[in-house]
Amino acid sequence: MAKPFVAVCAALLLASPLSARVTRVVVEQRESPAFQGQSFGKAGQYETLSGHFFGELDPKDSHNTLITDLAFAPRNAKGLVEYSGTFAISRPIDPAKASGVLIYTVPNRGNGAPSGSPDGHISVVSGWQGDVAPRAGLQTISVPIAKNADGTPITGPVIERFINMAPGATTLPIGTAAYVALTYQRPLTLDTSKASLTKRVSQTGAAVAVPASEWAFADCGSTPFPGVPDPAKICAKGGFDPAFAYELSFTAKDPLVLGIGFAATRDLNSFLKYEKSADNPLAGQVKWALSRGSSQSGNFIRSYLNLGFNQDEANRMVWDGANPHIAARQLALNIRFAVPGGAAGLYEPGSEGTLWWSDYADTARHRPSAGLLDRCTTTKTCPKIIETFGALEFWYLRESPNLVGTDAKADIPLPANVRRYFFPGTTHGGGRGGFSTATPGPAAGCLLPANPNPEAETLKALVADLVEWVTKGTEPPASRSPRLDRGELTKATAAAIGFPKIPGVPSPDGIVNAVVDHDYGPGFLYKDLSGVISKEPPAIKGTLSTLVPKVDADGSDVSGVPSVLRQAPLGSYLGWNVVAKGFDAGKQCGLSGGYVPFAKTKAERVAAGDPRPSLEERYGSHAKYVALVKAAAEKAVKERFLLREDADLLVAQAEASDVLRP
Repeated sequence: MAKPFVAVCAALLLASPLSARVTRVVVEQRESPAFQGQSFGKAGQYETLSGHFFGELDPKDSHNTLITDLAFAPRNAKGLVEYSGTFAISRPIDPAKASGVLIYTVPNRGNGAPSGSPDGHISVVSGWQGDVAPRAGLQTISVPIAKNADGTPITGPVIERFINMAPGATTLPIGTAAYVALTYQRPLTLDTSKASLTKRVSQTGAAVAVPASEWAFADCGSTPFPGVPDPAKICAKGGFDPAFAYELSFTAKDPLVLGIGFAATRDLNSFLKYEKSADNPLAGQVKWALSRGSSQSGNFIRSYLNLGFNQDEANRMVWDGANPHIAARQLALNIRFAVPGGAAGLYEPGSEGTLWWSDYADTARHRPSAGLLDRCTTTKTCPKIIETFGALEFWYLRESPNLVGTDAKADIPLPANVRRYFFPGTTHGGGRGGFSTATPGPAAGCLLPANPNPEAETLKALVADLVEWVTKGTEPPASRSPRLDRGELTKATAAAIGFPKIPGVPSPDGIVNAVVDHDYGPGFLYKDLSGVISKEPPAIKGTLSTLVPKVDADGSDVSGVPSVLRQAPLGSYLGWNVVAKGFDAGKQCGLSGGYVPFAKTKAERVAAGDPRPSLEERYGSHAKYVALVKAAAEKAVKERFLLREDADLLVAQAEASDVLRP
């Protein structure tokens, strides 16, 4: 295997401003061949380029005026706002083997690396999340702090929640440290009488104030209370009690202009796609640009489109196609003091914005008709979209309004450029897959075993369908997701969905993460999930209708595009799980779905009182099980939900499995 050539370059790829406001590109490292010399089918070996890109934005340009606090950012001598971010590109070493397709993968909390492709696609990642602390291996961006015109700090209210802390903890970090975020929400003052710390014993319990003299903005790790003053931490006299949830409210200063991340992504992708000069390392190699993003990164794509960023400053379309995966919300990025690394927790505003692709009148929240594609429809810059999600997104990430709105009275039609595919019975992002009768261990902190039902193979095929749609105009399969008019969506109760009574398995009653109607104050722009929050915590005006898919007699979801394993099940695959212990015991266990394996024999099933047929009763023999897997795989290939090579691999895995093997 040839040794990779690694070059460190200081080539400034710019002498004068380039299009799309990318002003400078520095390729700092080139590795050729990359990926330890691996060859990717007909595309052969790949090389990677990585470094930094630099840009500037005109706050007065209509393409940028939606960026919250951009007008308060410091400017250079030209009156423009500057930023810089990291990037990495992978491409075939032989340009003749490149497909002309650029696939931009939106990093998740800074995590993301380019990849190779047997189809010769170019892979790109870059930094966009300005509160991610720089670290080797992460994609990051540096954005400015917004200040008042006189140089004084801009301030605003923020709230931080702490639950399930370690017993005996005396000090807690402020900020989403679990998401490798840079804590930038610094208090205006360390005087605790100007802030509030409360605790409650349950989600519905009354908040009890912790006296200002009993806690401090400080680190008590090595120095007893009141510790060493520290604006990034709090400590409590006597420590924090894990039986409680704590809520910290304070006035913060110096917000980062995080919405720049949308414009930086727009401008880098536009530059790589359109710039014809030698300053562009991909000049002349890109005919089509597509984006992919999962979870937080998929929410990024949804908000990017909603805010009109798929039109560059020259009014051209940036992405021709997009795949937001397991993304049920918008991204809380373009907000003063935003925390884009959140999920769907209490007070987090991701579900407050427009959530549906077509126009829908949000009468339940007294908002006018709107859709995610309004701006790009006006400018004729909407990409072709394949939206994919699983069962967990209904139970925890509030998927319901995307399909049936906030009143849950009717299905919202999809535009012609959008396809929607539901992966029934999956956890967030899918499970490990395979065909094994061994029971997985519980997901972290959860009561039930981790859900193994995969999404990867189906998603891979659908991304290939998206590429075909963009490059050749080949229509993808018709949308497949649960619908209200077919009776496939209902209230989140065991009785309504038809969940069976299985010994030892809790009921899903009361665990759905319902959609909440919040009041964040008059400066918050709900449609765009942008602007300024002035109420923290926000007032809760009510809880909205939240539906989930119905299930079959096993308790697994119906409708959608089932995986091969879901069609030859070894147990019940649940889009929900429950917290095993602690403050949230009995509630939905975050982003984890559950799994309840079938008994192997009828005798085992009867002894356990399990109403679900055993593996022995369902399939009879190993050979018959393999035949069922093969039939399911062939059907999926024919319907374009599975690639041939993956179908062959799945059948081989089933043949080698222990399912009913003598």
